[in-house]
Amino acid sequence: MAAKGNVPAAPGSVIVPYGHVVGNEKWRGSELARRLQGKTKLIFEDGLGLVDFHLSNRICVLYISEADLVAGDEFKRRLVRFRNASSLGGIVIVEKTPLSEQYFSAVQKLVVLQLGMVLLPVANQEEASQLITQIVREQSKDHTSNPFIRKQCSQLVEASMFRTVQQIPGVGKTKALLLLQQFGSIHQICNASVKELEPVVGQTVAQQIHTFFGS
Repeated sequence: MAAKGNVPAAPGSVIVPYGHVVGNEKWRGSELARRLQGKTKLIFEDGLGLVDFHLSNRICVLYISEADLVAGDEFKRRLVRFRNASSLGGIVIVEKTPLSEQYFSAVQKLVVLQLGMVLLPVANQEEASQLITQIVREQSKDHTSNPFIRKQCSQLVEASMFRTVQQIPGVGKTKALLLLQQFGSIHQICNASVKELEPVVGQTVAQQIHTFFGS
């Protein structure tokens, strides 16, 4: 069953053979598609809606290019529509370049903090193809083990969360680690009061965190 253009396909409606990637038809002929075809088995399909690539029946990629970031807020609306309409595991790959770097922190806050999705920055489509291929290969090592796939996604989420918490003003690697150890998730950090944060990071940084999430 094909998805409409403004919604993602439902879980299970796109069947992805193990070791394959199902790409949105709009990517045919692109540099990313050409590089993927040299590393994995890429097939194209119409009707993937908001999704750019399906890496498995339940894991997909939404790709945000440098041009998307510079053009305005349409990519944000797309991500929100995806999150509201789908229970698929969404991985957002975003081109972080000298031109688009100024927009990255806002994207990071939206994707990881507000939408709870995995965010992976890349320099270009070549690096994106390597990243997608790596994820597909990891999944294919044991395609009968759903827990393995969940573990792979969990590791990506944890790494993404750790990088994102470090972007909060006043929080570096050490404080990010302490915060995640104490609260367990960004959602819990977001909802923590200044008084709850103070024993972990001190009064000044606690206030900065509270202000950051309240903005």
